[in-house]
Amino acid sequence: MPCPALFLDRDGVINVDHGYVVTHDRFQFVDGVFDLARAAMDRGYRVAVITNQSGIARGYFSEPEFLAFTAWMVEEFRARGVDLAGVYHCPYHRAGPVERFARESFWRKPAPGMILEAARRHDLDLARSIFVGDQPTDMQAAQAAGVGMRVLVDPMGTVADTKTANRVVGRLSDIVPFLADPILTGRSSPNFPGNSC
Repeated sequence: MPCPALFLDRDGVINVDHGYVVTHDRFQFVDGVFDLARAAMDRGYRVAVITNQSGIARGYFSEPEFLAFTAWMVEEFRARGVDLAGVYHCPYHRAGPVERFARESFWRKPAPGMILEAARRHDLDLARSIFVGDQPTDMQAAQAAGVGMRVLVDPMGTVADTKTANRVVGRLSDIVPFLADPILTGRSSPNFPGNSC
């Protein structure tokens, strides 16, 4: 039976968004991200990262640099008890000066390509999944992919377009109760997988 997923945007959700971050000295984990990810795993969710990385197309850093840094980030999660199912990134942006990546892409949010690819690779039930993001494009991508719960993190209350979000929260810790939502977990169904995922 397909498993639910907790999808996390990177910049602004996993780390403080300092703009095109790909070095350790500028990477600051957001409070509560590891607790949220562990709670999700405990409830049978797979945890995956879905991130636009136009800094590659813009020439701010190379894709190998991003991938090497991502490997470090994955190990930081693992050291805290979280095994990420995958990290999906989109290096494309039509206005980027790096010719190889200067184009439109179905993977670039608000398009749903990265989410759909993660679902295909990991046999995920998108209707019972949660997407956590800090931008309207995150919510739009999740809605287009059919993700059941779309949570916008807006600690300052400054995001104007919240209409595609199911929930708006100020802190990641506010999301933990949503993991037990019966609509998402299927607890009302005899097919509820529990922690079998």
